[in-house]
Order: sequence, then structure tokens, then C-alpha cells
Amino acid sequence: MWMLLVLLYGVLKGVREVVKKKALTKNTVMEVLFFYTLLAFLFVVPDAKNAMGMEPQYYFYVALKSFVIFLAWIFSFKAIDKMPISIYGILDLSRVLFATLLGVFVLQEVLGVYQIIGLILVSAGLILLKFRPGTARNRQKEDIQVVYVLFAFASCILNAVSGLMDKLLMREISSSQLQFWYMLFLVSYYGIYLVVTRTRISGSVLKNGWIWLLSILFVIADRALFIANGMEGSRVTVMTLIKQSGCVVTILAGKFIFKEKNIGYKLFCAAVIVAGIVISVL
Repeated sequence: MWMLLVLLYGVLKGVREVVKKKALTKNTVMEVLFFYTLLAFLFVVPDAKNAMGMEPQYYFYVALKSFVIFLAWIFSFKAIDKMPISIYGILDLSRVLFATLLGVFVLQEVLGVYQIIGLILVSAGLILLKFRPGTARNRQKEDIQVVYVLFAFASCILNAVSGLMDKLLMREISSSQLQFWYMLFLVSYYGIYLVVTRTRISGSVLKNGWIWLLSILFVIADRALFIANGMEGSRVTVMTLIKQSGCVVTILAGKFIFKEKNIGYKLFCAAVIVAGIVISVL
């Protein structure tokens, strides 16, 4: 059951990346982020009665997780806004690499032969993406400023940290508690950001149906993931692998929705990375 829940999360995650791209065609990054998180929080408010009763220290830990995601989403939304969705989907696979490195340096985990081979393949897939084929004109259309690639990688690092925190927190608190307080803190952070930076929110966000859909998908996907994290026997390494199913969604959306080029080669790069992930969890 936990594998199915994580698979649901992975597929919805891929769909969400596409919906984010669509939402950003009508509103700015901060408009989408604030209204998106506000709507998502309002959707979980009815479950507030099940979110009470956490021990004091966990409010701090959940607030910290929310701040990590606050930064991660700013980076990821800015990257998605400026790069082809198919390329972003492949770069997003690098969070597996960062999650593994966190395990080594933070949790003092030891890499085996399979993990080393897996990391090499993941790195190779990301490097191959840089040398995509096609005409000079098509490549030029997909050229990305280095800063947005760095934003995508920064988002992956922060999401890897958040994923580690999810597993640790779900040992002590319920999915309802984590989702409610996480969303409340997240909305607060974006609200504070808007006030400090004096960023105005256009009334057009209310008419942006993509933001409404994004919020619904987010609530469903995160609840599925939190429940899976709390289930006995769930493994972070396997969950990390299954989550990458969203990459296929973003690559295919790049072809059929956004009419992007070199989709076959991008699928090849993604396959190399996924092969590395599979080998690393053997």
C-alpha cells in the first residue's frame, strides 16, 4: 500500500510541474506561490481538529521543514518559469544524488558498490543532458542561463533535506499534524515575504484556474506521501526511486503540451538516471 501511495505522489508531482508552468503564464512566481499555498492550507483547515496536541519541540521542527520548502519552492518556480519543463523534470532527478550525499555526510551512511555505480550513472545522465543533439537553432531555443540550472539544483538539495525530515517527523507525529502545521507555517513565510518586499498580489490570481488545480493536487499528493512515510516497513531509498515516476510525465508533457524538441534523447538521459537509481537501491 505504501508503494502505491508513493507512486500516486510521484505521478501527481509530475502533473504539478506541468500545472505550475501553465499557472506561471498568467501570474508572477510570487503571486502563484502565495495564492497556491494559501488555497492548499484552506483545503486542510477542516482537518485541524486532528492536528492538535503536538509536543512543543515538534512545532519548531515542522517550522524548520516549512522554511526549507519555502526556499525550495522559490528556487523551483523560478527555474520552471524559465526553462523547458522536460529539462526541469530531468534535473529534478538529481535530488536522488543529493539525498544519497546527505545520508553519507549527515547520517554517516556507508556507500556500497551498487550505490557508487548508481551515483555514477545518475551523474552521467545529468551530464549527457548538457550535450543534447539537434540543430543549432533548436538547441539555442532550449539554452538555459546557468543561474536557473543552479536554482533547480538548489531546489533539489532542499527537497532532499525536506524528505529526510518527513521520515524523521512521521515517527513521532501524525500525517494530519504534519500537513496542517507545515502548510500554516508555509503560508506565513510567504505572507511575511510579500509584506517585507512590498510585493503586490493581482486580483487575477483568483481567476487563474491552474492555481486552484495546483493546490488540490498538492494537498492530495502530500497527504499520500505523509501517510506512506508513517507506514511500517516503508523505506526511504525505495520511496525515492518511486517518486521519480513524475519525470516521465514532465518529459511527455514537454512534447505533447509545450511542443519541446529532442524528447527521445531526454527520455534516454532520464532512463540512464533511473537505471542508476534502481542499481543504487539493490
